[in-house]
Amino acid sequence: MHKMNCLKKTLLFPFLLLCLSLGAQTTRKYSNEFMNIGVDAAAFGMANAVTASTGDVNSGYWNPAGLLKLEDKQISFMHAAYFANIANYDYGAFAMPLDDESVVALSIIRFGVDDILNTTQLIDDQGNIDYNRISLFSTADYGVTFSYARALPLDGLNLGVNAKVIRRIIGDFATSWGFGLDAGIQFESKGEWKFGLMVRDITTTFNAWKINEDKFADIAGAVEGQNQTLPETTEITIPKLQAGFSKKWLFHYDYSLLTEVDLNFRFAETNDIISTSFASITPAAGIEFGYIDLVFVRLGAGNFQNIMQLDGSESVGFQPNIGVGFKYKGIQVDYALTDIGDQSAALYSNVFSIKLDWSLFR
Repeated sequence: MHKMNCLKKTLLFPFLLLCLSLGAQTTRKYSNEFMNIGVDAAAFGMANAVTASTGDVNSGYWNPAGLLKLEDKQISFMHAAYFANIANYDYGAFAMPLDDESVVALSIIRFGVDDILNTTQLIDDQGNIDYNRISLFSTADYGVTFSYARALPLDGLNLGVNAKVIRRIIGDFATSWGFGLDAGIQFESKGEWKFGLMVRDITTTFNAWKINEDKFADIAGAVEGQNQTLPETTEITIPKLQAGFSKKWLFHYDYSLLTEVDLNFRFAETNDIISTSFASITPAAGIEFGYIDLVFVRLGAGNFQNIMQLDGSESVGFQPNIGVGFKYKGIQVDYALTDIGDQSAALYSNVFSIKLDWSLFR
């Protein structure tokens, strides 16, 4: 198992270099994608269809307008492993009401791969293989988000905004800083239907890369006969939009059913099931069964994509998720298993999260 992980990390190194070379162009369909994975196992269990229903500390990510539903301070933590435990994805958040009409929050995301084998210097000047020349490095992406939400004069209408700072590090090879803004609204009708709209990178998010030219020269010369030019050092993340509606039903006071349907828009042509040169759309739907606000079971399906098969034909893939949760006296623990049945091109992942009310610390 250890040798297999080493092999995977060795093969991952050229991939990271490719990402650096391609990702540092001016405008791309996919940029800062670690910020689009999602947070909170409860949301994962519902296939991330929570734009309208979110209403806790994690709303800073899903829709900052939902922070207005907080009555007290909350903190949240999450951990997930991707790519056969090669990559680690961690998240933490804190939110607190300022008064009856405004809330602030802070969240931090880290997506990293550690102990990657750097084999660019494996062969010395005489053509001999020297394993002592192998070194290790790590790559990590960080996202820090400051959120502010405020109730608007129209009853049931809330507004939230995010200011994001992006930090990306690829060993000693390259680093970048990025900045961007999100905005979201939520509206709850008298019939208890909820509507949500979230626009990510509303002004586009700008990343400025700083590349170690000496290290890049070593990489460019690692493969004989290949001359690689220094990539551009600016990267633009285009806006994305998520819109949804939800409703919660109560049965016999003890049982509840929360449902939500979202539409996810990218303003680029992608593999989404609805795709044009202007925008691409993929739906997501989730349901949550609750019992006395203590035990929860969740189901969801999303990420509907057109997948090219080996024979050249296309099929529609999607990501089905399941999840469970337990809530007791201000402590909520959630678990989600994503992509059950291997219905999409993505790999399944186990996601765990915990949410704590501030009253526990008093």
